[in-house]
Amino acid sequence: MSEHPWLTIIGLGEDGPDGLSPASLAALEAAEIVMGPPRHLSLLPDLHGETRVWPVPFADGVAQLMALRGRRVVVLASGDPFWFGAGRVLARELAPEEWRAFPNLSCFALAANRLGWALESTTCLGCHAAPLSRLRPHLYDGARLIVTLRDGMGPEALATYLGAQCFAESRLHVMEALGGPRERVTSWTAAGLEDHAETEFTAPLCVAVAVAGAGRVMPKAGGLPDDWFDHDGQITKRPVRALTLSTLAPRPMEHLWDIGGGSGSVAIEWLLAHPMTEATTVEIDPARAERITQNAARLGVDRLRVEQGDALEVIDRLAPPDAVFVGGGLSEALLQRLSERAKGARLVANAVTLESEMLLTQWQARLGGDLLRLALSEATPLGRKRGWRSSYPIVQWSVTL
Repeated sequence: MSEHPWLTIIGLGEDGPDGLSPASLAALEAAEIVMGPPRHLSLLPDLHGETRVWPVPFADGVAQLMALRGRRVVVLASGDPFWFGAGRVLARELAPEEWRAFPNLSCFALAANRLGWALESTTCLGCHAAPLSRLRPHLYDGARLIVTLRDGMGPEALATYLGAQCFAESRLHVMEALGGPRERVTSWTAAGLEDHAETEFTAPLCVAVAVAGAGRVMPKAGGLPDDWFDHDGQITKRPVRALTLSTLAPRPMEHLWDIGGGSGSVAIEWLLAHPMTEATTVEIDPARAERITQNAARLGVDRLRVEQGDALEVIDRLAPPDAVFVGGGLSEALLQRLSERAKGARLVANAVTLESEMLLTQWQARLGGDLLRLALSEATPLGRKRGWRSSYPIVQWSVTL
């Protein structure tokens, strides 16, 4: 943060100037121009500088702001500008010496303090510009969530979503205009709020959710049961997927290429491993590509890029990977291209056919790495008794390219 910037980002609460620090008040006093949404500007009626309404869409305002470079400008944001706020978007457009920020209490902090919830053990999620399915990995009996929502229709949609996931017993604390004179907190079960859809709520709002119910809980270990994914049979089955993910070894800030995505199960679980992972899945079949997109959305993953097309044509335009999984479309040409385009990446390739197994054996002899053969059997009825039914053996090659 610079001591003499042209831009100051101020976090504003519903209590207006009464909740601002002396530094924030001094910056407003000195500002030539104050930009912000209409609601924020209405909370500061006695400004001396010129006021400008931040336009919709948000990106248009960024361009207008940059045109003011060199003048004394204040941008108003809600609460803490760097917690699901505008601060991150603005800071990445500016040099460090161009800006400073004075945060206020976030709605998450206000909500936790109203309810006596420990913030460090409460999951905070921004759904004002994201689908409610983002909640799915965090739903389990006893969980506590604080969720920002776009508008007054949000609580009803949230209650409906929780009911559909069999968590209708969850307690929802709907919090409107926290910290200001219009503050209102009302509490409902998700089922009760669904039954009172005529209830009106006013933004800005967030909802604190004490999750309760017998809904299905998403396991945290790699290798989700196959029925979490919609698929047409083209899926890396759970035991093999668990071993594959362990070998891929997801790490924060890393990018995965999932070649031959099928159902998208490997890429989705890579993303579920940590919120700072990224993935691109390449699938040649249009129906499967659409199914991957739907699986990702339903399981709360919104960082998956789905590329429909031939991998040999697609990967040249992708950002470099840190890891690559080949689950389908294995060929000499693909391995050759990966050895050129993905240098330094961890590669894991699974083979089922004799031809693809021979290909991996040859490449392992050239580049080294580990070669593993998996032979799995499942107990199934055999007359009046049971016997072992063997799956096709899988050969897995892992190497750093």
